[in-house]
Amino acid sequence: MFGKLTISAFVHDPITNVAILGTIIIGIVGIILLIRFKKLSWLWKNWLTSLDPKKIGVMYIAIATFMLLRGLADVLLIRTQQALSSGASHGIINADTFQQVFSAHGTMMIFFVAMGFLFGILNLIVPPQIGSRDVAFPFLNSVSFWLFAGGALLVNLSLAVGEFSAAGWLAYPPLSELSYSPGVGVDYWIWSLQIAGVGSLLSGINFLVTIIKLRAPGMTPMKMPIFIWSVLGSMSLVVFAFPILTATLSMLALDRTLGMHFFTAEAGGNAMMYVNLIWAWGHPEVYILILPAFGIFSEIVSVFSGKRLFGYKSMVWALGAITFLSFTVWLHHFFTMGAGADVNSFFGIMTMIIAIPTGVKIFNWLFTMYRGRVRLTTPMLWFLGFVVTFTLGGVAGVLMSVPAIDYQVHNSLFLVAHFHTMIIGGVLFGIFAGFTYWFPKFTGFTLNERIGRWAFWVWLFGFLLAFIPLYILGLMGATRRLDHYDASLGWQGLFIVAGIGATLICIGVALQILQVIVSIVQRKQHLVLDGDPWNGRTLEWSTVSPPPSYTFAVIPIVTDRDDFWVSKHQSIPDQVPRHYRAIAVPKNTSAGIVIAGFATLIGFAVIWQIIWLIPVALLGLIISCIIRLSHDAEEEIISAVDVERQELTARRQRDLV
Repeated sequence: MFGKLTISAFVHDPITNVAILGTIIIGIVGIILLIRFKKLSWLWKNWLTSLDPKKIGVMYIAIATFMLLRGLADVLLIRTQQALSSGASHGIINADTFQQVFSAHGTMMIFFVAMGFLFGILNLIVPPQIGSRDVAFPFLNSVSFWLFAGGALLVNLSLAVGEFSAAGWLAYPPLSELSYSPGVGVDYWIWSLQIAGVGSLLSGINFLVTIIKLRAPGMTPMKMPIFIWSVLGSMSLVVFAFPILTATLSMLALDRTLGMHFFTAEAGGNAMMYVNLIWAWGHPEVYILILPAFGIFSEIVSVFSGKRLFGYKSMVWALGAITFLSFTVWLHHFFTMGAGADVNSFFGIMTMIIAIPTGVKIFNWLFTMYRGRVRLTTPMLWFLGFVVTFTLGGVAGVLMSVPAIDYQVHNSLFLVAHFHTMIIGGVLFGIFAGFTYWFPKFTGFTLNERIGRWAFWVWLFGFLLAFIPLYILGLMGATRRLDHYDASLGWQGLFIVAGIGATLICIGVALQILQVIVSIVQRKQHLVLDGDPWNGRTLEWSTVSPPPSYTFAVIPIVTDRDDFWVSKHQSIPDQVPRHYRAIAVPKNTSAGIVIAGFATLIGFAVIWQIIWLIPVALLGLIISCIIRLSHDAEEEIISAVDVERQELTARRQRDLV
């Protein structure tokens, strides 16, 4: 009746049991607190069923934060194991658990931390920055989020029920085929990514249409903020790249569940086809993540330098070049496959070329700062940290674009260090900068600057300590996925330093959490009464903080790229209508949760081969979609009187500043 699900699926090693117990306790305490303060109904009605992109954005960030903490716990296990497992000592976890932790860490940090923070910020910022009240498809936005949440649930469920993949974060065949991974770990990996990936694809379509169709009157393409250009490039990549991931995961799932042989060499398949397909998605994925970070840095540098962004048109062209070229470099991830000198040369040259538009952006940011009134706020510190770390990682990337050099460092910790330098120094630092910069927009108060600076410096030094030793170890021959090594190699000291760096990173994250808590407690001291704490340049700062559910009472008319900045400094009066109009906003619905719930249940049923549950869950998914689609989009009306009252209150609040 329960397929492969037996009591043995709940038996784990002591460290895993502690993690499971801790997660259960935290969950129970959370539910008790919600019941104690009578917030369960409030949470359901005002948040979980909401179609407001601002609330969906906050929920994305909440899940991404939880997954970040889970990923950091895995990092501590990995680094502790590598620091201690030398010679006669075999560390704290066995080899199989280490590979599961290694695979889970990479999967979570890319798919559920970086992507979660990315879509959270997009939901919060894209509509108000283009002068729109909402995204193009509000209900689809809810479904996308809950599919993302369903994928995250499966990853964490594997901790308690069964196991996770030990085949690495990209699950190369033949290691991920049944003959080498007969358990359910790879299936958990496939279906968590498949479900979350469909959600990401739907979000990509949604934001692409939003930017193209819902811009404010007068906002022509060359008047769009550079952040919106970066999102446009990123979402274009999502639309073109994620179907490749969906198809690839489907073929691997068919290999494992129905005995097909797309990637099994002994049965006529080709494992290298999988590697080509996964990186045809995987390298654009790097730019899906990094392009919005570039856009965030562009906004921050301009605001905190008190100047227009230098070389706006060249930045737009650079973003376009990166978007296009990101599809021409995937093979540099496996120069060693034996494709031949001609193929390797082409992809090596394209890898060098793609560094050029990235360099253009670095110089444009520095020229924006030149002779500007630079304010070294916390968001600006994250930018400067990015310049240092990303440049270091970029140089290493150009080095590895030479196939002969790549042959020497391929599959080594040098590669691991490079990848983390780009993703952490680029994507995460960008996310932290954007979170700090836009935090007051959606809360009404700024974050504590002193603790934010502490968090930045601890993060930066922890990052350098954690990954510079890995560059050295890679050149010394240390491979990734290494859970034990001979003491005579002389690697242990560097692994210990890397472990200290990882610990400092965890302390940095703890300081960031403390920063948020202290800021909430002291929020009355840091209120943003006028909605514009940084002297911003773009439309999102033109509304009160936090913005009302409808965001704009009157859709703005754009006349300049930095329209809000121009209106402030040329004393252009606010566009105040004589009579406000009623505004329709989407009504809350639980349909997104139900649809994503059935999709997640299908994934769980396939993982454990609970045959009867698959058609039941599939039928539930189809019926719930039909019911939702057979109804007209339901809206609730905010009356003109309520709109006018909220706007007059906001105006009086600004007049007090």
